[in-house]
Amino acid sequence: MYRSIFKLLFFVLLSVTCRAQDDSTAAEKPESKILATQRQLRLGVNTSTPVINALASDSLSKRSAYEVTLDYAFKNDVYLVLEGGFGGSTIHYTDLKYNTNNSYARIGIDKSMLQRLFPNDWDMLFVGVRYGIGLINRSEATFSTNDNFWGATTGTIPAKSMTAHWAELNAGMRVELLKHLFAGYNIRAKFLANDKAFRELPPAYVAGYGKVEKSTVFDFNFYLCYALRW
Repeated sequence: MYRSIFKLLFFVLLSVTCRAQDDSTAAEKPESKILATQRQLRLGVNTSTPVINALASDSLSKRSAYEVTLDYAFKNDVYLVLEGGFGGSTIHYTDLKYNTNNSYARIGIDKSMLQRLFPNDWDMLFVGVRYGIGLINRSEATFSTNDNFWGATTGTIPAKSMTAHWAELNAGMRVELLKHLFAGYNIRAKFLANDKAFRELPPAYVAGYGKVEKSTVFDFNFYLCYALRW
């Protein structure tokens, strides 16, 4: 399902980029003068993650994540981006029970592929990179096994604190629906840098990254944002 969405959005992104490049080539506007006199700070909320996590959760396995994002346009359509949030997961199977919680932050840059044609033109189609870090706490886990020879056994795995590091490649868009109010999406490819740290009972879900038993994951996020300008 995710792969189909990514393919569709990729082709949409590619076609819009081609049209935008043609338009910007035809239009001769003083972009440097626009950027020299305009600044924007935009605050956004990830509205898709709570919905996706609610659909993916059930009575035995639950997960949650909440995220805000902040970006600042500072030079030649380059945006400095800071994202952060928190969440966790709960596993309540018959033979395994534990929970995790974590906070995370991502920092990076986005480069808009659209040339600004006039001062109030803040729509963007972008590519970007991120560095992400997540601080994770896993509770003590209880487990049970049932073997025909040894019979039923129970045990515990001690609680553990972990740190996840990952890099991201991003692509997406932001469109100003009303004055100062934006909507848009991010497509993310995430690459876990320290997957060896999660070989023993990895968290079922890490907010900000996903399933850490996978060294590469893909994600889609939808945002609503509000911008301050001066």
